[in-house]
Amino acid sequence: MTIALGSLLAASAAAAEPRYVGVQDCARCHKKEMIGDQYGVWKKSKHANAMDALKSDKAKKISAEKGLADPPDQAKECVRCHATAAALKPSEIYKKPLKISDGVQCESCHGPGSEYRKKTVHATSIEKGIAAGMWEPGKNEKVCTNCHNSDSPSWDTAKGFDFEAHKKKIEHPIPEKVKATCWSSRRRRARGTRTPV
Repeated sequence: MTIALGSLLAASAAAAEPRYVGVQDCARCHKKEMIGDQYGVWKKSKHANAMDALKSDKAKKISAEKGLADPPDQAKECVRCHATAAALKPSEIYKKPLKISDGVQCESCHGPGSEYRKKTVHATSIEKGIAAGMWEPGKNEKVCTNCHNSDSPSWDTAKGFDFEAHKKKIEHPIPEKVKATCWSSRRRRARGTRTPV
C-alpha cells in the first residue's frame, strides 16, 4: 500500500511539472496585433533565426577555430543554446513537435508553458502566469546568461554581456492599455461580475 501510494504521488508530481508546448502554441494568442504581436517581433529576431546563424561562414570559422568535432548546426556546444528543443528530454515536452528549427523560442526565456498558457491563467493576469511557472526574463539576468556566457564558443570577453542593452533589443510587451482592459474584464468574468452597460 505504501509503495503504491508513493508511486502515485511521484506520478502526480511529475505530471504537475511544467513542460514545453512550443512557439506555435504561444503564437495562438501572441500573434495578434491588438496585444502587441509578440510572435511577429520574435519571428524577426536573432533568437528565432538562431539555428540559421549556425550555418553561416562565421559560425563555421568559429567552430573550426575552437576545434569542435561537428559542424556548428550539429555541435552540442552550439545547438544547446541556439535551439530550445535541443536539450530537452521527451518527458519535458507537452506538445509535439518541438522543432530545432524554431531556434530560441518563447520558452527559452519565459519557461515551459504547459501550466501558464491557459487562458484562465496567463490571460487573466501576469501574476497568475508567474504563479503557474512563467519566468520574467526582464527581471532575472540568469535567464539570459544561461547561454550568453563564457561557455559559448563565440563568447567575446572584451564585449561581455550587457543585460540591460540586450533586454531592450528584444522587448515585446503587451501594451499597457490592453493589460488594463483585458485583464480587468477577465478578472470580472472570473468572479462572475460584469461592467454595467
